[in-house]
Amino acid sequence: MTSVDRPATAPDPHPEPHPHGHAQPEAGPQGEAHAYAYAGQPSHAETHAHADPHAPAGAPWPGGYPATYQPVEADRFTRTVMRLHARAPRWAVPLAALGCVGIGVAYALVSDPTRSDPDAAPTCLLKLTTGLDCPGCGGTRALWYVLHADLPAAARHHFLFVFALPFLAWLFVAWAGNRAFGWKLPEIQFSPKVVGMFLAAWAVFSVVRNLPWAPFTSLYV
Repeated sequence: MTSVDRPATAPDPHPEPHPHGHAQPEAGPQGEAHAYAYAGQPSHAETHAHADPHAPAGAPWPGGYPATYQPVEADRFTRTVMRLHARAPRWAVPLAALGCVGIGVAYALVSDPTRSDPDAAPTCLLKLTTGLDCPGCGGTRALWYVLHADLPAAARHHFLFVFALPFLAWLFVAWAGNRAFGWKLPEIQFSPKVVGMFLAAWAVFSVVRNLPWAPFTSLYV
């Protein structure tokens, strides 16, 4: 027999008293409201009575969705990028990143920054206006010397760039190989402490290379 065909149970004319002296709530819809009231909580009827009448049907909150959970619709540009990303082959993003790296390497080889004038375009605005080396000054020349297998000259122009270059190259190879071909190459994991120490060393190097006393003057490029 289903719950629809089951006859309703008549209320007990002599309900048993509660151990603490309160009567038990009756069964049925009215008894449910009494049970909520008995437990010190608002009943379903009271909750829906105070709910927002304009709230969407089936909303998990009586008054509708809170302001922090409002769905945000993506704009047209974002939707276009997401569609292109979903349809692009898995090797497209690594190939685009490799193309950017190739453009940088080709620029360093063609321009030969070791023979260009200090004020030749493009140039460092900080060095052009103040005469001081910025944190990245000498990086292009260091790359040029690395490509020509002259590591001492590369370290002379930007020691930290030469130090970080093998780690950057391996991170790119591991990421691109995993993304394009599914290679499970071991990836280097840097803790926040290590990253903070490297950035602190870079900041110290950027200040020290501009000091006008020996031996720091050998770091000026």
